[in-house]
Amino acid sequence: MKSFHFSLLSAALFFSAAAAAATTYGDSSEAVDFIRTSCNATLYPELCYTSLSAYANTVQQSPGHLARVAIAISLSRARHMASYVANLSRQADYGAAPRTASALHDCFSTFGDAIDQIRGSLKQMRQLRADESFRFQMSNVQTWMSAALTNEETCTDGFEDVADGAVKSEVCDRAENVKKLTSNALALVNCYVNKETNSTETP
Repeated sequence: MKSFHFSLLSAALFFSAAAAAATTYGDSSEAVDFIRTSCNATLYPELCYTSLSAYANTVQQSPGHLARVAIAISLSRARHMASYVANLSRQADYGAAPRTASALHDCFSTFGDAIDQIRGSLKQMRQLRADESFRFQMSNVQTWMSAALTNEETCTDGFEDVADGAVKSEVCDRAENVKKLTSNALALVNCYVNKETNSTETP
């Protein structure tokens, strides 16, 4: 009899675990689909999806969470870029061509500004309030993310007069990737604002 009850208990635990796993898988699958669909609104949908799909469990099907994660990823990549350029800039002070050294210094400076703006955007997203201040807060995020994108573009613009070479190519390629991530984050922020604005205006 004890063996029979143990078997029933084991079976119950097994099916409960299977049901939980199926629910988690289903929720995760829906979240991944949500990210894929949302990324279609960006300029770089494939990069958007590959950079965000790993965070499906965090995002679920929330446009706000998706925008926040995208901003966080943009901030992380911008920080890595600034660190990379800082190292190159220190090396350039010892023998690099003056234009290259100047472009690297300027790039580091503009990425520093971009980091401050993206960090401010992420902080604002974490402090959102569901009241009349929402639009003001999101307007700040849109302004700062747009300014960050401009600063990142300024970095690559500074290399236009620099002779082609490994440093120029590597910096511009890396900066381009960060720009795309920031652009995607801004697009997802805009989608979130539009969704929330439309939902509050619907009678």
